[in-house]
Amino acid sequence: MAEGERQPPPDSSEETPSATPTFIIPKKEIHTVPDMGKWKRSQAYADYIGFILTLNEGVKGKKLTFDYKVSEAIEKLVALLDTLDRWIDETPPVDQPSRFGNKAYRTWYAKLDQEAENLVATVIPTNLAAAVPEVAVYLKEAVGNSTRIDYGTGHEAAFAAFLCCLCKIGVLRVDDQVAIVFKVFDRYLEVMRKLQKTYRMEPAGSQGVWGLDDFQFLPFIWGSSQLIDHPHLEPRHFVDEKAVSENHKDYMFLQCILFITEMKTGPFAEHSNQLWNISAVPSWSKVNQGLIRMYKAEVQRTTLLLGRTLGWGAPLLKGTCLLYLPREGESILPPVCLAPPLSGAP
Repeated sequence: MAEGERQPPPDSSEETPSATPTFIIPKKEIHTVPDMGKWKRSQAYADYIGFILTLNEGVKGKKLTFDYKVSEAIEKLVALLDTLDRWIDETPPVDQPSRFGNKAYRTWYAKLDQEAENLVATVIPTNLAAAVPEVAVYLKEAVGNSTRIDYGTGHEAAFAAFLCCLCKIGVLRVDDQVAIVFKVFDRYLEVMRKLQKTYRMEPAGSQGVWGLDDFQFLPFIWGSSQLIDHPHLEPRHFVDEKAVSENHKDYMFLQCILFITEMKTGPFAEHSNQLWNISAVPSWSKVNQGLIRMYKAEVQRTTLLLGRTLGWGAPLLKGTCLLYLPREGESILPPVCLAPPLSGAP
């Protein structure tokens, strides 16, 4: 698997959870630059990156219309996201002088903040109810910041961590891998784009023209994996309006390009310079490998940024789920979804 090397073992100084952990509310762990080294050496970092790479391999060469299994857990997650979508309709933007950052978003977010545990409880079985408060934190962090009314790759990472936690406790299984990306994450993207459009959310920590995208990163990774060995679509084609229009319903990468062109004006090479440069890469395999390297750097950048300013964000939240370690002789990576479920999991 590309870029799929195992990470070094966590620091011996870090506490190793028991096989049957006591769930805790995640808390901020990264405060300074030296803390980044501890994060990169942790089991949580290894599991998170391994989770991303496992899904990357699972969707390789597959269209969004690919026939895949949809489990009950997947259906419940989609229903959860449908609820968030419905709340947007019930919370229209308010009239205000400022064009960006509509304050109605705070009303929408307050409802999620209040109902998050109830929503997560519909996905997690009752025998794992103790995990709900912990997992719900990642969901609340996955939809943007209610103070600044912005959204970025750190929030996207929180949703990936939310899904990773569900894998770690056995709610999601190995045969859910394709559906996690094509069904759940794709629906999540739809809801996030609706939030961004409805409430005119600002990009969080955007690098402007030098960043890959204002809001997302993971769909570019998984979307490029979908296109590996495609018979006629090459990286140079994603800057072609006709190619994007004809194929965006099948490929996540092209959906992202379409959204960018809808939200931004002017020459593509000017408003999305990084992507323009990527279009010159000769193969989707090389694009995918390069994006994975970029993402590892992005995780570090947004983690440190969030750790300094927000106090929250998936990679710096240290709870039990992301730190769960297998019993002696058992393997957790790759793939994460093959990890033995926690005691009491179905």
